[in-house]
Amino acid sequence: MLRTMYPFWSAITAAVLAQILKPIIYYIRTRKRNLWLLFDSGGMPSSHTALVSALAISVGLQEQFSSTIFAVTATLAVIVIYDAANVRYYSGQNIRVTQQLVKDVQENLHTEFDNPIYQIKLKEVLGHRWREIFAGFLLGALIALFFHYGL
Repeated sequence: MLRTMYPFWSAITAAVLAQILKPIIYYIRTRKRNLWLLFDSGGMPSSHTALVSALAISVGLQEQFSSTIFAVTATLAVIVIYDAANVRYYSGQNIRVTQQLVKDVQENLHTEFDNPIYQIKLKEVLGHRWREIFAGFLLGALIALFFHYGL
């Protein structure tokens, strides 16, 4: 079963490994521990990109890169990667700007807003920079190759 289902398992492995690498890479960069990164979206490497690239490459290796199913998985990968790099990244930037605007208005008016909506702390890191996307793609490709040739 592992041999025939290896595109699925390589995708899952790539995503899990990417999530495990996030707090390790964060620690190397900052010398601060943050195990919550195991469960976060965003950061280095992109687990979304690792998952879909491992899936698409594994399907291409197993079913041929000229197959219809490879075209489907490659299209899915492009959509997910585009979303991670653009839509989700800029959503995070919009959250950051909105929170700063609320803070500035409160400071300028010397007041706190009563509505609890202004007290909600929103997550700013939703998406990825292109280097995080590339690292996720590279990780996914390596896992796909390992599963194809190593098992």
